[in-house]
Amino acid sequence: MSQAVLSSDHQLARLLQIGVVLEELAEARARRHAESPELDSELRAFLREAAQQSATHRERLDALIDRLNAETVSFEQIERLVEQRYEPADEFDGVLYDQLCSEATAYKFYDDLITALAGTDAHFTVDRGRVVDTLRAIRTEEQAGVEQITDMMETHE
Repeated sequence: MSQAVLSSDHQLARLLQIGVVLEELAEARARRHAESPELDSELRAFLREAAQQSATHRERLDALIDRLNAETVSFEQIERLVEQRYEPADEFDGVLYDQLCSEATAYKFYDDLITALAGTDAHFTVDRGRVVDTLRAIRTEEQAGVEQITDMMETHE
């Protein structure tokens, strides 16, 4: 994505919508994993917190998309896809690995989108500074999530 030219509200909206879908997937998967009775309470609490963080990220991205007059895919639609596609992982490592993949993918996506925004002089309906600030904050939280998961994996080896 970082090599593509970002030049219109439509392109920006589509990329932000991808971010929403990534967050919806992460949220739905974390909520499903948190329901597993085989997981310890610490991991379930972590997954609930991760799901809430993804929901907050989704809301922040939706607010930007609304200013661009675009629509997103509903969370319920993504949640149904997750239920159809994924069996809940009950083992500690599988759950953490799944969450790590979600967090790392989102981090990379936001990093690339920030780079794409820095590489264009296009004018958007929404304030570019607001978009970049929002994306940087979300990327920082995703990075912290990756680090937290990595620490948990090392602790439980």
